[in-house]
Amino acid sequence: MRNPIIFLKDTEAAIRYGVSRPTIWRWAKQGKFPKPIKLGAGSTRWRSSDLEDWEQSKIQNSIQTNS
Repeated sequence: MRNPIIFLKDTEAAIRYGVSRPTIWRWAKQGKFPKPIKLGAGSTRWRSSDLEDWEQSKIQNSIQTNS
């Protein structure tokens, strides 16, 4: 059975990382954060799998920088 795709709102992403909603959007605009997916009019979300991949890349960069 396939895992369901989980989508997060900007508010949920902001809470996850302890930042404000505008910070999430600024990071995305600057290419520092995964691009959101437009699901429909007024419905833009982030796939949790994209955020998890982004987190892992940040962890790996941190490990390599500190080694």
